[in-house]
Amino acid sequence: MELELRHLKTVRAIADAGSLTRAATALGLAQPALSAQLKRIERALGGALFVRGRHGVRATALGELVLERSRIVLPAVTELQQEATRFARAPRTTERLRLGGTHGPLLGALVDRLVGVAPDARMTTCTSWSERELAEQLVEGRLDFALAGTCGSASPPGAEGLVWREVAVDPVFVMMPTGHPLADRAEVDLTELAGEEWACVPGDGCFGDCFTASCARAGFTPRRMYETDTASLVHLVQVGRAVGLCRATFPTTPGIVTRPLTGTPLAWRHLLGWHGATQRQDTAATVLAQARMAHAGVAASSDSYTEWMAAHRVP
Repeated sequence: MELELRHLKTVRAIADAGSLTRAATALGLAQPALSAQLKRIERALGGALFVRGRHGVRATALGELVLERSRIVLPAVTELQQEATRFARAPRTTERLRLGGTHGPLLGALVDRLVGVAPDARMTTCTSWSERELAEQLVEGRLDFALAGTCGSASPPGAEGLVWREVAVDPVFVMMPTGHPLADRAEVDLTELAGEEWACVPGDGCFGDCFTASCARAGFTPRRMYETDTASLVHLVQVGRAVGLCRATFPTTPGIVTRPLTGTPLAWRHLLGWHGATQRQDTAATVLAQARMAHAGVAASSDSYTEWMAAHRVP
């Protein structure tokens, strides 16, 4: 037999009454039935809880331990029930938005815009290097919306019921230290970087394979690729250890310049995902519109990206 809350209540009632007879009356039970129930509880707990005497019952050491714990458990469960009832009956006036995304400036910019259109909404965020992990959290109901991405035209993370919509497509830029011989170029040909070591953030898509294929088309094999977090990537570029790959929206950073690659051999497609069965269409439309405006704002803050868009007549 497993111990249940009703068993703790029974033990509590016996202790409060001081005798099995009075406890049986308080519980609306026959005394033999209460005695049998107490024996089952004692067997489950491994020993006697009360000692019977001429003047009633007295708790044993084990009984005192159980009573002490019940003084904590029973009020806590009662409070939980009351709080749950209040929560269930309260009107849902505050919207909750749980947002996920891969690392980058777009998630923060989206939160900023959503606060502007829904100032009373309660928002939480989480980040992950893994687009598949974000998709799993959408399926499991742990996220409402997720910003993910794919390399070029690759398919988004597949899961039944998920809806993915394109936010924007960015060229992939190269990050170089400000003292790099090619730092003053308006754009850099991938062949000119054949002798470099490289750095990028990790992911579980096909970006690494696409980059290797682009290098092969340019006639070389990358010497080394460091997959690391954003802060370490920036440091490796600043000290000249490697050149980095980044989205064109990468924010301006001291000691670093970002430059487009000639012919745009690599592109990154920003996507917003949600579960079609759990999100209202109007909410999804609002979040998607705000994500697109957030991207436009982030892109406008990058000098190198705005110059690239002007040169390529991108609106």
